[in-house]
Amino acid sequence: MRRPGDRPAPALGLRANAAQFTLLVAVNALVGGMLGQERTVLPLLATRVFGLDSYTAALTYILAFGLAKAATNYVAGSWSERYGRKPVLVVGWLVALPVPLLLIWAPQWWIVVGANVLLGISQGLTWSTTVIMKIDLVGPHRRGLAMGLNESAGYLAVAVTALLTGTIAAQAGLRPAPFLVGVAYAALGLGLSTLWVKETRHHADHEAAARTAPSETTAREVFLLTSVRERALSSASQAGLVNNLNDGLAWGVFPVLFTSAGLPLGQTGILVALYPAVWGVGQLATGALSDRWGRKHLVTGGMLLQAGALGLMAAADSAPPWAAASVLLGLGTAMVYPTLLASIGDVAHPAWRARAIGVYRLWRDLGFAAGALLTGVLADAFGIRPAIWAVAGLTAASGLLVAVRMYETHPVRGRRGPRRP
Repeated sequence: MRRPGDRPAPALGLRANAAQFTLLVAVNALVGGMLGQERTVLPLLATRVFGLDSYTAALTYILAFGLAKAATNYVAGSWSERYGRKPVLVVGWLVALPVPLLLIWAPQWWIVVGANVLLGISQGLTWSTTVIMKIDLVGPHRRGLAMGLNESAGYLAVAVTALLTGTIAAQAGLRPAPFLVGVAYAALGLGLSTLWVKETRHHADHEAAARTAPSETTAREVFLLTSVRERALSSASQAGLVNNLNDGLAWGVFPVLFTSAGLPLGQTGILVALYPAVWGVGQLATGALSDRWGRKHLVTGGMLLQAGALGLMAAADSAPPWAAASVLLGLGTAMVYPTLLASIGDVAHPAWRARAIGVYRLWRDLGFAAGALLTGVLADAFGIRPAIWAVAGLTAASGLLVAVRMYETHPVRGRRGPRRP
């Protein structure tokens, strides 16, 4: 019974929270745009402006970004439980403000790498928090759709911004004009998050009160459950890591592969944007489909489709098959990305869900660092194409591991409930 002065119980669901949910989708699009400003331009900046011939050296910015984002994802989950979601989101945008200015000004490569450390920290705080806030608002029944909308907005913005900055670079040069887009994104994102985004932690508290209370779950227990012990959570973590490993490959190597074959910068920008565009649009369908069909088979099929797409990318040597491979890679990633996040929300109790999301995103975004390091070493030793083939094999193995180890987590479709600590 509610006493006078008590806060009314918050309503859960997409329709009941449509205004805040839509605002958070827009904020996450700006988060994705901050990443997209680099996708076409920065690999070419490394080789053409700073003269980095070694693939390993050129990919240091992705390594720095991945390590910073992975570590920040972990603390973002803990901080959002301790301090609330909104303060973490606002701090993430404050960290983002100097990034495009540093990319414009940097006279030496180490400053570009430092800017990507800040970008990784910002992305870890902002993207993680928008994910957690949307899961808070939507409740248990439409998580797949919610994650599809969230990730679609982010990666469509990556694609649009990659295309936009590539077009600007073709007309006005690699610096400073393309990165002025990032300046506008950061200012707008900070303004929206500060003035209009509302705290959502009380939604999670309300959902937790309606479910069986877990025993006291420590940070160490949540880490071990999500990383190793719980079959669905740990399967999702390894699949997320491998997924972003091949995304790190795409980010750092594809522009160099295309331009080395003689494609002009404008056409390279289109090819680079095609993969995240299909990824972004596809998630509008795949997130909702995971609510109807379940999570496991979409993840397995998506990982295997990504592997096939990477094999086609390695075998091809002209724009049409590269475009087809980019479409298939985007579709496979769309099948995986929101579905893995929804599966974490299915299994983790609301009382420690934010921490579980932080651990999952730690492992997932370590894939950027692993992809940059592995791709750089293999490309320097054997060439770009063998490096792509190797990542294709790892992606296929990851999909098969999900097929063997993961159980269905959807609360309706699954034959068994998720394991609780």
